Amino acid sequence: MLNLKTIDTDWTLFLDRDGVINYEKQNDYIHTWSEFKFYEGVLEAMAIFSKKFKHIVVVTNQRGIGKGVTKEEDLIYLHNKMKETIELNGGRIDAIYYCKDVESSSPCRKPNPGMGLQAVKDLPTIDLTKALMIGNTLSDMQFGKNLGISTIFLPTTRPKVKVDDDTIDAVFPSLIAFAQSLL
Repeated sequence: MLNLKTIDTDWTLFLDRDGVINYEKQNDYIHTWSEFKFYEGVLEAMAIFSKKFKHIVVVTNQRGIGKGVTKEEDLIYLHNKMKETIELNGGRIDAIYYCKDVESSSPCRKPNPGMGLQAVKDLPTIDLTKALMIGNTLSDMQFGKNLGISTIFLPTTRPKVKVDDDTIDAVFPSLIAFAQSLL
């Protein structure tokens, strides 16, 4: 069980993107910045996180690039604009990792831990005993467990998921609800 009182500025926060930071498109991908819409409260949450966490890392599967339906340069532009908007509102993202591979067996495609392991390599002060993953799928939760970290499930797009799943340590209705629990 995750004890929120143990979270301090030595901790790292891993975040999924679609369905956590922004609205997902049903049966499609977010291809461009014009399609990207922050969830209500996310900018406020990111400002809270920037004061509470040592590192904030986004890890996101982006199969649309591998399928050729999303342009990588559009994704990079979208991520730059997302970071810029978050920073203008007092928050930050320290690193963004995305997996464009189509095959589920790819070591970097969640639930496999490759993006998290790359973050540890790039940011060597990440301590996985003081890290957590927030996501909206069981794949995100399994990614967290594969990294050996705590998990928080947001039922934003999958309200029918059984929240008593062994991979879920805590459940919050939204990113801002979790952020406010840290105050």
